Amino acid sequence: MRITFVTAINNEGILRNNLLVSPCLASPNGHQLIIQRNYRSAAEAYNDALDRAENDLVVFCHQDIVFTKSWLHDLNRALAHMEQIDKNWGVLGCYGETLNDNGRGYVYSPGRGILGKQFDAPALVQTLDEIVLILRKSSGLRFSPELPHFHFYGADICMAAAERGMHSYAISALCIHNTQQNLVLPNEFYAGCRYIRRHWWRFLPIQTTCIRVTRSNLHYFRRRLLDAYLRNIRKKTIGATRVEKGQDLLNEIERLHLIPSMASTENGG
Repeated sequence: MRITFVTAINNEGILRNNLLVSPCLASPNGHQLIIQRNYRSAAEAYNDALDRAENDLVVFCHQDIVFTKSWLHDLNRALAHMEQIDKNWGVLGCYGETLNDNGRGYVYSPGRGILGKQFDAPALVQTLDEIVLILRKSSGLRFSPELPHFHFYGADICMAAAERGMHSYAISALCIHNTQQNLVLPNEFYAGCRYIRRHWWRFLPIQTTCIRVTRSNLHYFRRRLLDAYLRNIRKKTIGATRVEKGQDLLNEIERLHLIPSMASTENGG
């Protein structure tokens, strides 16, 4: 299976110490890697990558993601499940949110540990987190070109799929998100939230991993008040911090036996 991996980056060091240490991207691997630099938005970067993708299966991921040795094996297993339960699937990802029944996924993040848990068949969700998004070029799905900045494109592409009658699923494929947890959200986040609320009004409410988007906009204003409290009263804007080397996290999850022992014999391909 050949895959096109796509990432939009703003820091060469983070890319080099995280995504590029993933075993499945070690040379030679047969996959295509598209690194997008200096784009104004994720939608612009990712739609351009879709046009240039040489393979049907396209994996969009953050620069601070590290794919484990078992990740491609787990992805293949999930795709086999999809052949049985929903051949016309829209978007897959490593973590997603249902509308009213919490999240689904399996992700390791330093300072926070395991988010979610292992599960068998892909789980139906309303939206997927942007850390990893998987789609087929042949599906014709595109990111809304008017969506600004680098937030909410996971919700956007899932709603684009829903508009076509296609479903989104979280898969059990452990990856590492070596992120810095910013407790206070930037203005660009709220611009994206307003766009999603306006553009996908007919699908509201929409539950994302960061906020619930509703017609009343109550959660939007609550979140802005929380930001003001964290910034001005608690003086705390950063939660968990990024580990310098993603390879250290790969070693850590192997010590914790979070991936199957068979993965130690795989080369990621």
